[in-house]
Amino acid sequence: MSPDRPAGTRLRRLRRTPALREAVAESRLTAGNLIEPVFVRPGGGPPEAIPSMPGVHRRSPADAASWAAGAVEDGVGAVLLFGLPRKKDARGREAASPDSAVATAIRELRARRPDALVITDVCLCAYTTHGHCGILRGGEVDNEATLPALARVAVAHARAGADLVAPSAMMDHQVAALREALDSAGFSRVGILGYSAKYASAFYGPFREAADSAPAEGDRRGYQLDVRNAREALREIASDIAEGADLVMVKPALPSLDILARARARFDVPIAAYQVSGEYAMLKAAGARGWLDEPRAAREALAAIRRAGADLIITYYARAIAREDRDAR
Repeated sequence: MSPDRPAGTRLRRLRRTPALREAVAESRLTAGNLIEPVFVRPGGGPPEAIPSMPGVHRRSPADAASWAAGAVEDGVGAVLLFGLPRKKDARGREAASPDSAVATAIRELRARRPDALVITDVCLCAYTTHGHCGILRGGEVDNEATLPALARVAVAHARAGADLVAPSAMMDHQVAALREALDSAGFSRVGILGYSAKYASAFYGPFREAADSAPAEGDRRGYQLDVRNAREALREIASDIAEGADLVMVKPALPSLDILARARARFDVPIAAYQVSGEYAMLKAAGARGWLDEPRAAREALAAIRRAGADLIITYYARAIAREDRDAR
């Protein structure tokens, strides 16, 4: 017997049956770990399909609330709302309106499902004419001018009934600005999910179609993380935690599994990961062409994200997986 194979060792024994595999599984993916993203647009009418994201739609506030309520009823852990405006301007003012599509959807969802866990994205990119995540001055995003604008959005969402606000603009000290504004407005109970390690990724393309948020000029590499950097990502996470983030996020998920694993080993706060639009679109496209088993591949990708250390996963597969699990019971 080889010294690296002790007598009696046979690891396959615990893989022999489904019951054994389930009993010794090191991590588990459940609908309660998943967060469903929902795109909310102003007005009424039927859902609008997003060509690059099959199965995902832009929805009116009423329809978004109904869809989100259904996702919660199916067992999804939370919903994350992204908004589109009636009218864009250079400063993205509509994002902080009490009558924005997101604020309206929150109120309608609260009326339907008071127990729903509601998270809102806090950014300006979908609301600005230039498509950047903050206020431009001299052709660049002005960090300090952007912070009060993001704070106003967070307070508006909290006032509408959000449980967590998720600043995604990647401005320095955005978590501290939101925490101070929320506390001053009487919303100390509202938590912050920091988009802490958000890379300037090529995998966001379909989302920018969905939210009509592509930059009119330039790109976001001046404020989002360089995809080549790992230590910097951990510094961003540590900074957000120090500023008061209750949860942190790594984005995109699969290209950043190394960051997710390192963050899990270093930090004790809950960590979310975002399986972004490009990851979803690739699986959908390959599945549609018969190149892979899409449902199985989707679950495998999500299992890898959980295995790497994510407590929560934002994914466009959330409701579908919840329904599959419910029907399997």
